[in-house]
Amino acid sequence: MPTPIEDKAFKNSQFDATLNLLEDRLPGQRRGLAMRKALAEALKPKLRKKGATDTHAALLHLARNRQGMLRLVTTNFDRVFEWVAKRERKPFIGHVAPMLPIPKSSRWDGLVYLHGALPEKPDDSSLNRLVVTSGDFGLAYLTERWAARFVSELFRNYVVCFVGYSINDPVMRYMMDALAADRMLGEVTPQAWALGECTPGDEANQTIEWRAKGVNPILYAVPAGTYDHSALHRTLKVWAETYRDGVNGKEQIVVSHALARPSASTQQDDFVGRMLWALSDKTGIPAQKFADFNPVPSLDWLFDAFTQDHFGHTDLSRFDVPPRDEKDDKLAFSLARRPAPYSRAPWMQLTVGAYRKLSHL
Repeated sequence: MPTPIEDKAFKNSQFDATLNLLEDRLPGQRRGLAMRKALAEALKPKLRKKGATDTHAALLHLARNRQGMLRLVTTNFDRVFEWVAKRERKPFIGHVAPMLPIPKSSRWDGLVYLHGALPEKPDDSSLNRLVVTSGDFGLAYLTERWAARFVSELFRNYVVCFVGYSINDPVMRYMMDALAADRMLGEVTPQAWALGECTPGDEANQTIEWRAKGVNPILYAVPAGTYDHSALHRTLKVWAETYRDGVNGKEQIVVSHALARPSASTQQDDFVGRMLWALSDKTGIPAQKFADFNPVPSLDWLFDAFTQDHFGHTDLSRFDVPPRDEKDDKLAFSLARRPAPYSRAPWMQLTVGAYRKLSHL
C-alpha cells in the first residue's frame, strides 16, 4: 500500500517524485532495482494492437528533412520507433542517454533517447541509467547537466515541437527550466511549439498557460472527462502524408479546398491556413494549380483570404525574408501584400550617387 506522501504525490501527478519515494523505501534502494524492473515490464508495448504504431510511423516521416536526415527526440524508454523503422526498411542511428550527440543543424542525424532506453534484456546497469525519478531528473538537468546541455543546444539550433506532453508534465518542467536559464543569460532561441490537448471552451486559458512556459500551443480537442486523443493521432497521420508527398501534397490541399467558401474556415478546421501554406510553396506549382482550376474558385478567396493579414513575424522565413532575432509583434502582411526577399527587393541608393553618374554622361 502507498504511504500518505506517496499517495499525495501520485494524485498531484508528480509521478517522478512518486517513483523516487517508492524507490527509497524498497530494501536496498537502487541496488535492488525492484521498482525499475517492474517499470520495464509495465512499459512493454502491445505492437499487435490495431493502429498501435501509426503515430510512430507518422513522426518518423515528419522528423526527416528533405535530405533524409532524422532529427527526433523521445523521452519514451521503449524501442517502438526502431521496430517501425525496421518494418519500413528505413533504419536510423539511435543515441541513448547519457551518450548524446551535439544537436547542430549540419551534423545531427538520428533518434535521441533523451532519458535512456530499455535494452531487449534489461540489466541493472541499463535500468540505473533511465531517467524516471525526481533524483534522476536532478542529476540529468541540475547536477551532471548532460540533459540540460543537450536541451539548450536543441532549442538554440532548431524550432522544437512537443508532441504528447501536457502542461504539467515533469519533463516539460525540467526542459523549460533549462531553457529559461539560458534566456536569462541572453540566449536567443527560436519559438518552441506544442501540440496540446484542450477541453472545448478552455482554449484561452490553455493558451495562456502554455505561453507562460515560453511555448506556443497548437490545441486539439479532448472531450471533457475522457482520454480521447484521436484528434492528435489523425492530425499527425494526415500531416505526415502531406509532408511525404511534397509539392503533390500541397496540390492536393488546393484540389480539396479551391471550391470552398473561405468564410466557412474555422479554428478547428482552418483550411484557409492550409491553403495559404500550400500556395506559398516556392516552386509556385500549387499556386499554378489554383490559377488553372476549373471551375474557377470563388472571388471570396481574393477578398477573404489572399488580401487579409494572416501572416506575421514568424512567417517571414517562409517567403525567403530572414527575420530579425527580436520578434516584431506589430508586423502583419498577407499573401498578396508582403515583404520581398532580397533577390526581388528594390535597391537603395543615395540621390547624390545618381547625380554623379549623370555628370559623367
